[in-house]
Amino acid sequence: MEKSIDTRAVRTLVISPNWIGDAVMAQPLLRALKDANPQRRIDVLAPAWVAPVWRAAAEVSEVLETPFKHGKLQWAERREYARMLRERGYDEAYILPNTLKFALIPWMAKIPKRIGYKGEMRYGLINVMHHDDPKHKRPMLPFYAALAGPVSKTPPQDVPFPVLTISDEDKAAALGRVCIAPGTTIVAFAPGAEFGPAKRWPSGYFAGLARLLQQSRPEITIVLMGSAKDAEVCDEIVAAAPGVRSLAGVTSLSDALAILGSAAALVTNDSGLMHIAAALNRPVVALYGPTDPRHTPPLSDIAKILWLHLECAPCQQRVCPLGHQACMHKLTVDLAWAPLRAMLPARPAAL
Repeated sequence: MEKSIDTRAVRTLVISPNWIGDAVMAQPLLRALKDANPQRRIDVLAPAWVAPVWRAAAEVSEVLETPFKHGKLQWAERREYARMLRERGYDEAYILPNTLKFALIPWMAKIPKRIGYKGEMRYGLINVMHHDDPKHKRPMLPFYAALAGPVSKTPPQDVPFPVLTISDEDKAAALGRVCIAPGTTIVAFAPGAEFGPAKRWPSGYFAGLARLLQQSRPEITIVLMGSAKDAEVCDEIVAAAPGVRSLAGVTSLSDALAILGSAAALVTNDSGLMHIAAALNRPVVALYGPTDPRHTPPLSDIAKILWLHLECAPCQQRVCPLGHQACMHKLTVDLAWAPLRAMLPARPAAL
């Protein structure tokens, strides 16, 4: 039986999650919507710090950046923004955050069909309401992808991995802005984690891995990726492994996407950059401790997950409640070096 394809010019608004990793894992939802209706126009409403992810998604027609402050209701501002959205004539809205305040916007914009999960007190605001079992939560990929289909207790199967795309021109321009020559072999480290310090592999371990890489492959440029919040830990790594370059707080997220898209590999904590690199189909060594890779893994066939799954993990805590952070400290440098070394491209013949 052939799958029915809708060819009406439906206008769809997707309200993005507020976290980079969640936005990446929501991309297959848009692909499913586009596959069901190739004529569908999909616009995404996203915070400024997430917007570059959606600009790298081929399914998106336009990215609208939210003008709202994080955590604030801003009733008057939301009402005014909803008036603008109403004039754009959306037929449907997919509300991916589970909060009340984001469900208010499409309701105030009088978008007829409003799809999302139950969330916090959203009856009436959501009129196609999906439910997730709090005792058996779905991994994030099928959690978002389920919204493309009818309401069901059965999660979708065989959801494709997220795919992001960066043009060669954008890669070259981003590398030029940080003075990295074309053709340079780059290995990126992402030593930060927004969630909290419990998720971070020790800076000394990142430095030790960098020194092993420098000794084995001196022609490779090692760069540290992250936001300005990660600058301190990146400086610690640079101090212990001279020659490593810190780009923490130096690049925009758009440039970070382009640099990761140019990298030979990424070594990373469980972070948004991890999900971006996986969606860009770059080799990833992902370091897990207090979080669960069965729920939010790097979605790529070429990713290597390192997780000791100690008795106390996954605790899902921002700070180790036992004070030892053994889940990360027992992930030794050698454990990370073995998969990274296997991912590296062949040494240039001239070397």
